[in-house]
Amino acid sequence: MSDIAPVPGVPHTAVIIPAAGRGVRLGPGIPKALRLLNGVPILVHAVRAMAAARSVATVIVVAPSDGAEGVRALLDEHPPPRPVHVQVVPGGETRQESVRLGLAALPADADVVLVHDAARPLVPVDSVEAVAAAVRAGAPAVVPALPVTDTIKQIAAPGPGGGAPEPVTGTPDRALLRAVQTPQGFAPDVLLDAHERFAGLGGTEGASDDAGMVERLGLPVVLVPGHEEAFKVTRPLDLVLAEAVLARRRITDGY
Repeated sequence: MSDIAPVPGVPHTAVIIPAAGRGVRLGPGIPKALRLLNGVPILVHAVRAMAAARSVATVIVVAPSDGAEGVRALLDEHPPPRPVHVQVVPGGETRQESVRLGLAALPADADVVLVHDAARPLVPVDSVEAVAAAVRAGAPAVVPALPVTDTIKQIAAPGPGGGAPEPVTGTPDRALLRAVQTPQGFAPDVLLDAHERFAGLGGTEGASDDAGMVERLGLPVVLVPGHEEAFKVTRPLDLVLAEAVLARRRITDGY
């Protein structure tokens, strides 16, 4: 694996990338994080995006429990753009459990921990550094986010599916709403405490992401501007958009 020795006194951002999910919305077959984007697995793009940030010294990839060796070999084949320590650990049954397993491998000298979706392969370096800088400035938890452009309708409960009509119960003011992205950034002790206290609680218990778990601790979570290219590759159309972004970067940035 790519490796670099930590430098004493230099900011050390560690990134956890949970990549143990199967990504069924992209269809059957290999896990979503291993689908190809411009001929390279989405996970490799995500690791490269994190490693490109100068403050990042460690990337911990949480792989499917039965595929850690394959992921390790894949990342050896596609090294990051600069020397960082890349570690692969087996994941759990849920995203929350996988993040907790990644935290167990966190370096002791890391002063910021970022948690990043493997399915967000195109996050710009400036966004990564902005999140890390806000944590270093004193925020316990930092989330990149974009204003919501669609009108949002609230319903009483999810319907039975199959396109059945769902009664609307309200229309939130979208000016007060934000669509969150990753990487989400944390003071390491804050995120460790959240995962220790809320182990086993999923989204149905009120914490659908890591920042939500910190909210449950009663600590402040702050937002920094997100980026339109930090979208999540979830459906086949997202792959088409991601390919278009990469094509534009090749022309304008030599990416």
